[in-house]
Amino acid sequence: MRKLMLAAAFALAATAGQAAEPIEGNWKTASGETAAIGKCGSVYCVTLKTGKHAGKQIGRLAGKDGEYSGEITDPAEDKTYSGSGSVSGNSLKMKGCVLKILCKSQTWTRL
Repeated sequence: MRKLMLAAAFALAATAGQAAEPIEGNWKTASGETAAIGKCGSVYCVTLKTGKHAGKQIGRLAGKDGEYSGEITDPAEDKTYSGSGSVSGNSLKMKGCVLKILCKSQTWTRL
């Protein structure tokens, strides 16, 4: 019985370590600004907190388990693209695409 309990405890610890990191929080963008990601209704909104476009919402993503998709806006050009985000530890890989074939990616770091 004791061996079974130890095995169950190790299995639980292993799966807890594999749980996806949340997307919510503050992130340093590739250009050095701070972006806040938080719940807004049933999706996650991405809002710039610093820089020339502070206060501007630049994305809406839906998803779970570290994988998200939706729309991302380039604030400098005010163009919106199909977007996705993938969380891995303290990194968030953001990707924006035109027609799902012309894509640009950047990695953000959790603050």
